[in-house]
Amino acid sequence: MDNNTNEPGGFIIPSLPSPAPSNTSTSSTASNLPHPRAHALRAGSAKEEAARRYVEGRLLHVSRRYTKKFQPHQEGEEVHGYVSMSEVAKDLGEVVDVLWLSGTPSLQVPYLLNIALSITTYLSAFPPSPAATFKLLRKLDHAFSSLLKGEDSVTGELLPGFEGGRKAGMSKTDMVRCKSLVESTRVLIVDVMSKDPELGNGDLEESGADTDSMSMDVDDEDERHEMEVARVYERTIVELGGLLDSGTGFGATSG
Repeated sequence: MDNNTNEPGGFIIPSLPSPAPSNTSTSSTASNLPHPRAHALRAGSAKEEAARRYVEGRLLHVSRRYTKKFQPHQEGEEVHGYVSMSEVAKDLGEVVDVLWLSGTPSLQVPYLLNIALSITTYLSAFPPSPAATFKLLRKLDHAFSSLLKGEDSVTGELLPGFEGGRKAGMSKTDMVRCKSLVESTRVLIVDVMSKDPELGNGDLEESGADTDSMSMDVDDEDERHEMEVARVYERTIVELGGLLDSGTGFGATSG
């Protein structure tokens, strides 16, 4: 199939090319977001509709797997419930990547806000998985702060779709919703990360390290997590503060 790209999750998405390593921006290194396509998808085009269907399908899949977490598994079922927040974060992170690759604000704003909302539900349902969770939240912080500016929040590159100015970005309603999600997530993450973490193959209790080394590792890990908690949505907060305080809003209201 020519000009089609295999995207995360095994789906084929027309016209959403995977970024070449040489095109990855500095900000992508910080948040792991891919470099977007050069131009936004044309509104109402088959390519935009394909991207929309893919994103909605993947978000439905995530929702189904979350629901299955609370239901007994039945033999022959293809969809298995999530067992950890790291699994959720991985699947949602792949959707965020596709949205960012699309370079299309009319898709990015509403779907990224919906993903941010879903995270506030998923976080409380699992033991904390700090690395995966903070990685996902860094992506969203990068995305939201950039969409609010109309340019990459680290490199200053103009974003696709913003050639005519920031009116392509968030409306005042979007900003207010984003602010509410950011604030609730920052409160929630403090509570979630205070619980016993998700156990993995590299858990300190199974590492065989001596007690002193384990104690130092735990202290360092706790300090890193405290710093990550404080940084949740930090760029977005700054941008929202400036725009909402000035009473500025851009674009039409997102559904």
